[in-house]
Amino acid sequence: MGVPIVRADRRVAIVSSVVLPTAMVGELPQGSLGAGQDLEKSNDDSPGYPAVVQQAWNNMQKFHDCVVLTRVGNFYELYLNQADKYGPLLNLKVAKKKTTAGPVSMAGFPFFQLDRFLKILVQEFNESVAISEEFANNASGKVKSGGLLFDRRITRIITPGTLIDEKFMNPYENNYLLALSPLANVDSSCQSTANFETDAKSATTAPGQLLSSLRVGLAWLDLSTGDFYTQTIVAGSLPSALARISPREVVIDKYLDVSLYESLVHMFEQQRQLITCHGVQHKYLSIAEWSPMLESAVAAETQVTFTAEEVAAGGLLLSYVKEKLQGAGMKLQSPVRKQTNDVMIIEARLDLVSRLFADRAFKADMTALLRRTHDSQRIVQKFSMGRGDADDLVALLRSIEATDEIVSVISQNIPRHVRDPTSPDVLPDTAFSQLRSRISLERPIALAKFIADAIDEDGLTQSHNLEESDTANMVTLAQNVLQSEGTDEDKNALTGVTRAKARNQDVLEEGAEEADTWIMRKTASPILAALHEKLSDLYQERARLTIKLRTQFGASSLTLRWAPGLGHFCHIKGARDVRTSLKTPVNTRDVKASKSTRSFHHGDWNHLGGQIDQARLRIKAEEQKVFQALREQVVINLVQLRRNAAVLDELDVACSFATLAVEQGLVRPVVTEKPSHRIIGGRHPTVTIGLEEEGRAFVSNDCSIGEDERIWLITGPNMGGKSTFLRQNALISILAQVGSFVPADYAEIGLVDQIFTRIGSADDLFRDQSTFMVEMLETAAILNQATARSFVVMDEIGRGTTPEDGLAIGFACLHQLYHRNRCRTLFATHFHAIADMSRDFEHLGCYCTDVEQDLSGAFSYVHRLRRGVNRRSHALKVARLAGVPKATIEVAHKVLESLHQQPLTPFEDVQPRAAAA
Repeated sequence: MGVPIVRADRRVAIVSSVVLPTAMVGELPQGSLGAGQDLEKSNDDSPGYPAVVQQAWNNMQKFHDCVVLTRVGNFYELYLNQADKYGPLLNLKVAKKKTTAGPVSMAGFPFFQLDRFLKILVQEFNESVAISEEFANNASGKVKSGGLLFDRRITRIITPGTLIDEKFMNPYENNYLLALSPLANVDSSCQSTANFETDAKSATTAPGQLLSSLRVGLAWLDLSTGDFYTQTIVAGSLPSALARISPREVVIDKYLDVSLYESLVHMFEQQRQLITCHGVQHKYLSIAEWSPMLESAVAAETQVTFTAEEVAAGGLLLSYVKEKLQGAGMKLQSPVRKQTNDVMIIEARLDLVSRLFADRAFKADMTALLRRTHDSQRIVQKFSMGRGDADDLVALLRSIEATDEIVSVISQNIPRHVRDPTSPDVLPDTAFSQLRSRISLERPIALAKFIADAIDEDGLTQSHNLEESDTANMVTLAQNVLQSEGTDEDKNALTGVTRAKARNQDVLEEGAEEADTWIMRKTASPILAALHEKLSDLYQERARLTIKLRTQFGASSLTLRWAPGLGHFCHIKGARDVRTSLKTPVNTRDVKASKSTRSFHHGDWNHLGGQIDQARLRIKAEEQKVFQALREQVVINLVQLRRNAAVLDELDVACSFATLAVEQGLVRPVVTEKPSHRIIGGRHPTVTIGLEEEGRAFVSNDCSIGEDERIWLITGPNMGGKSTFLRQNALISILAQVGSFVPADYAEIGLVDQIFTRIGSADDLFRDQSTFMVEMLETAAILNQATARSFVVMDEIGRGTTPEDGLAIGFACLHQLYHRNRCRTLFATHFHAIADMSRDFEHLGCYCTDVEQDLSGAFSYVHRLRRGVNRRSHALKVARLAGVPKATIEVAHKVLESLHQQPLTPFEDVQPRAAAA
């Protein structure tokens, strides 16, 4: 991923990871739009393009920051400079059309390939795409438009953060759009009321330092599921929040104070985030005004719990989404405030996992039923936004049926008392009882019956086959064009699958007769039943007419057909029947005739065929009414369906955790409010698996930090396992707090509010940040933000500079963590003197790993931690294993011996001053 795009109307350049033609730079909109500027006025002075191009040009002027895709028949088109710019990038041929206003560039693709090109434009190029659809003009509209059959209007603007149901979305990830606001409110002149002061005199002050203590409101949502969350943090925690939320797009207020604005942009660029600037020149929506966009209004007692910053961020977020949806409705879930973890919630999750862990048959039943469910959250959200199709209804039906069976299985298993093999206690029945009580099925089951009685799944399958047939028709047309005009490379562009479909379609169409396909059952409504009965009578009349005309024309091969452009006609095949039919003195009008075939219009078939067409249209209209009724029922049951889906999500996660616990021998942690971290026989969850695959065993370790020893100072050789030990304890804490079992023999975890890590090395030379600078930035974030409830993991602080400076920084960080932050800390270092300098730290323990070496020089690592300090890092052994030349190793060995004989001891003078500090 390249440099992030920053989209804005002011103060920010447009930077893209995609290299666009430089000749287009002058055509980009420059500056900002005035508050009262009328976008439509520019149309009066626009070139005299043809009507369709003019419509596209008008939309391009109005939505100047978007790529405009215009629907024209069965194609989406790009015009003018956008065709020149994006046509080559999308591998589309750019054509020139002569007009009175000059040549017009055009490029397009078939409508069924929209998702393919949206994926490239939105996800790969990070562009906003405006979709312009066709709307049939009525009589007055045709007069106003100069006789145009269609008007073309923007129906939706698609950005990376506002995807809804596009096929290229990752079904296993959320697609979050995040907005942030450091403002308690925005005044009428749209100027920031936040007091943000910058140190203009200090050119070396990092922008991030100016933000470290600033309160920021966050609001993020996923349009595809309806999830909506808010949180208030300090700006220094933004990188962690971004890593946790992983938004596809970040929206910031373009009317922020300039210094604050630039500092935020700088921070987001460091995190490789896509930034979009948005703002409205009036006060943002209050929580009470969010109600039309929510499934239910936020209760008054809940509204007061949201901070002013969260309300401002939520208003900015919803304003941006409304603009992109262009008036389309949406029903989001009520906003949820993200707060510190609650022990009771974690214990409830662990109870579910424990029950499934203990009863393997019960877990197998749950897993099998969950496999039959679909992503109900996204399905329901599609219907709430006026989307969704018959396939989604069937998927919802299957999910409701599976949910009903899940409730039955839970009800059958609740009375059983199962003993957890990892605990002497009998498991409580409350875990699944509470889970079952949160599922509401009365109305969803009624909805499922409505769907099952209405949708004809066989007809739906036939409908999909017809859609594939239409695609094959397009492929056949493309093949014909390529055969006459394309190169060999163009011909090879069609895949073997599509060519096969086209060949199959040719076989199917030969002599084929149109068949009716209905997605609704005939009994879906009384009106539909009557219409189908009427159609059946008309089909019987057609059969009688066929017999009559065969007798009349003396042609047994006569059939009644219909074709686009020809209408209803009679078709005779065979030279003998053709000659016989020509002798019949009946008033007909030939459409096409040859020695072996004859097609002609007949008054009786024209009349009857028109009646059949009308009956079919009325059935389709009634089917649409039934389908709309089903949609409305889904929306009516929106809240219950979402709640049931949330329960299934929890059960799904619990089953996964239980399966993992069985496979890897995990144990249930004890989660408390105490500031403790006690692990017996802890293991790294992924390193253990990797070693076992190689036939090696992982060396487990104990860890006990808390009130007695808040900090462990860890020393030992390179490759001795220090970093693995640090990481595994951080991972065990995370697993415990998400409600999972953990890789240990016993684990007692005190809740942590944040986990901080400073491990490994990296640089960011593009932004003038060396390896040591990156290390210090991360260290600063830890020292400024860690609280007494945090868990800190720091590895080799100070190694990127001179030994003296590194030692000083390493000890100073340890001193800060011990005396100021007072948090649980694992601190690994190769500066062994820090152990001497911190010997007066009462609540600090020294532990180390080691190396065992025999008389022959062979050695092995002892990964088991022991109390004490290891003052040898054994770096030369690692160098020898890495293949460093023997001569180099010998020189290094001599230097090391001389240093040991005359050790550098500047630390005795430092210790008293450091301790006094």
